[in-house]
Formats: sequence, C-alpha cells, structure tokens
Amino acid sequence: MKKLFLLVVSLFLLSSCKKEAAVTNTTVEPIVSKNIQVIQFHSENRCMTCNKIEALTLKTLESYPELTFTLVNVDDPKNGSKSEQFEATGTALFLYNPTTAAKLDLTEFAFMTAGNEEKFVAELKKEIELFLKS
Repeated sequence: MKKLFLLVVSLFLLSSCKKEAAVTNTTVEPIVSKNIQVIQFHSENRCMTCNKIEALTLKTLESYPELTFTLVNVDDPKNGSKSEQFEATGTALFLYNPTTAAKLDLTEFAFMTAGNEEKFVAELKKEIELFLKS
C-alpha cells in the first residue's frame, strides 16, 4: 500500500512538472498591429498649441516605433477625402486602424493636456495601449 501511494504521488509530481515546464516554455507574444496610425490634422496656419500637440505626439511615439505618424493639412484639396473621413476641419488627433477602420478621436484630450508634457505623454501612452488591445 505504501509503495502504491509513493508511486501515485511520484506520478502526480512528474506530471505536474511536465505541465509546468510546458507553461514556462510558452511565450505569449502580444498582438500588435503594425497598421496602427496616429494622424494629426491641421489647418494651413498652425497655432502654437497645434505645433505643441505634434511635438508631444512625436515624442510619445518614440516608444512605439511600429506605429506610423501622419500629418494632414485639411486645407490642401488633395487631403479632402481623408479630412472628410475623419470629419476633421482643423486641428485633430486620431488613432486609426485601417484594417478594422477603428478610430479614436483624441482631439479634446490633446488640447486639454498640450500644456503639460508629462501628462500628455503618459495619457497618450495609455490611450495607445488600450487601442492596441481593442
């Protein structure tokens, strides 16, 4: 009986170790779409805040080399369809996934935090992370 008990315990421990080893050897890579775009729209005559939003966005994107940044002049006729797609008539900031057509308007956030670099960068990173997960 004692031998049977030891055999059962040994088998349990060995099978546990194998399962644990399999789990520790498995790496889960986060799914990050390289298609995610950060788009900033602007008018021909750019204000100080618009320029600051661009600078802070570019600074934030240094942590996300897989994301692309596009600056779009809404006053240029060749950008008319893109401006209409996003309903942008002046300064606006968006996260966009062309694969799913998902977009997130960050314009209000950008204007409200452009005066605080630390807050802008931290909150934009949070928004990017949430958008990447969705």
